[in-house]
Amino acid sequence: MCGIVGAVAQRNVTPILVEGLRRLEYRGYDSAGVAVVDAGKKLHLTRAVGKVSQLAEALAAQPPQPGSGRIGIAHTRWATHGVPAERNSHPHVSRDVAVVHNGIIENHEELRAELTAAGFKFNSETDTEVAAHLIQHLIDQGQDLRTAVQNAIRRFHGAYALAVISATEPNHLLLARKGSPLCIGLGIGETFAASDATALLPVTNRFVYLDEGDLAEIRTDGYEIFDADGKTAQREVRISSQSADAADRGPYRHYMLKEIFEQPLALANTLEGRISEGHVLESFLGPKAGELLAKVERVQIAACGTSAHAGMVARYWIEEIARVPCAVDLASEFRYRDPVIEAGTLFITISQSGETADTLEALRHAKTKKIAASIVICNAPESSLVRESDIALMTHAGPERSVASTKAFTTQLMALALVTLLLARRRGLTAEKEKHYVKSLLSASAKVEQVLKQDDVLKKLAERLIHKQHALFLGRGTMFPVALEGALKLKEISYIHAEAYAAGELKHGPLALVDEHMPVIAVAPRDELLEKVKSNLQEVRARGGELIVFADQDAGFQNGPGVTVIGMPHADELIDPMIYTIPLQLLAYHVAVLKGTDVDQPRNLAKSVTVE
Repeated sequence: MCGIVGAVAQRNVTPILVEGLRRLEYRGYDSAGVAVVDAGKKLHLTRAVGKVSQLAEALAAQPPQPGSGRIGIAHTRWATHGVPAERNSHPHVSRDVAVVHNGIIENHEELRAELTAAGFKFNSETDTEVAAHLIQHLIDQGQDLRTAVQNAIRRFHGAYALAVISATEPNHLLLARKGSPLCIGLGIGETFAASDATALLPVTNRFVYLDEGDLAEIRTDGYEIFDADGKTAQREVRISSQSADAADRGPYRHYMLKEIFEQPLALANTLEGRISEGHVLESFLGPKAGELLAKVERVQIAACGTSAHAGMVARYWIEEIARVPCAVDLASEFRYRDPVIEAGTLFITISQSGETADTLEALRHAKTKKIAASIVICNAPESSLVRESDIALMTHAGPERSVASTKAFTTQLMALALVTLLLARRRGLTAEKEKHYVKSLLSASAKVEQVLKQDDVLKKLAERLIHKQHALFLGRGTMFPVALEGALKLKEISYIHAEAYAAGELKHGPLALVDEHMPVIAVAPRDELLEKVKSNLQEVRARGGELIVFADQDAGFQNGPGVTVIGMPHADELIDPMIYTIPLQLLAYHVAVLKGTDVDQPRNLAKSVTVE
């Protein structure tokens, strides 16, 4: 989603702001902009539709005058209110005030009407321009910048992360957070701000994360934070473990390909320090884990997109292995159906970024009920979901820059498998059976390595899909969510319409779509459902459908007219979802490359969805 960077220093901060925006490109955006205060105490605004590189070119063509740019804000915008256009790009300016904003101000129309009546002219269709004009309006009434921002946010309904500067008060920058993440970066004689710490790693590794409702003022000599009641507040200084160069592409053409090939290591990292001598260490969840897990009678999972697919896989595991009832909801729907959450519920949220707005609100709703505990499975240790959950299970996947999630998904599955075994142990899982499952988890990295060696085969196979308009994915059991994830990857980055179904549902409607123009992609490990999957696929061939089958090497499938079989290594059923998702990721990647799409930043999509 949109990205914010801000800085106050004794040097020109424009290069820092632009580099910060580059580091936030993975989040998805359609325009970018920078505003700094120049040497004459005027705002110098530069905006561009398109990539950050186009913004950099515009800045080079009209740079601020010497001595300018010691305070500034910058933004990458993902369109919500108003089409992608320079007039709708951030920062938005109202005479002396410049504002950047993530989130949505829901009552912007009411405020727009009020400000228009007060004589302010609107140049955009955005909700953000309301914030700039309202703050300027309050300053015109005699308020200083901090007071004006404080009073303005009291009138906003919705979610926001705001960074505000004023040419008339060029020594400090104001920040406000409600519903969208925002942090302060601490330097020596300079202070920074960003919606994601990744943006600031080249200049600092020391961060302070604003809590919900916080207002902050940053200066060259430090910062001050005020809580929702206007009282001075202290927030913990955190040292980030990320490095500035951790997310470089290296020899890979795209981040997505790099992240696909990082999965053997990422899976191993998720297990590191969490298993010993054939059993899962409960202690890695923290000192209160045993007490909290003892109360669990049922599990509720809430997540969005790829993370929801991981949750769907876990439902099969939790009910079959742990024998605990489990429900999975899309977080975007969860709280709006007024769900019944019974006492003894373990509430699990899953999010790569830890800032997914719908998932965060689902957690907050659940915490108003009598849940046993909340666990978040996440890849961002400083995120809101981590801070607000009872237990945080970090995936340790490392930075994931491509919008299409790959290693986040498989490491989420690994983390969910660990939770499943901990729950199962409390429900009577024998030490011998647990040892069997742990051995299986330990083998996952090597199995994934085997699949990655088929990259050239999948690259060739992709040539057969680039001219297709549609594709159908099939799977049964835990392979059904894997099929859903495979279809999502193909549509996300290649823009080919793809759907996934439980294979047993084929005759209940989707079979009507099958003909020689509809490729059908199936995942078929050697499990108890294999023979049923074979029967389902015979129905496809009988209608002339072209089959691409990812099947266990011992499953008995054979290549033939209209049937292409990709042999997969034999693995335990517990890790099959981690193994079988790999070729679907690679296939989608190679189709997208052949079609010439923007693989890492597909159109209309954002990495971190921080608004509903």
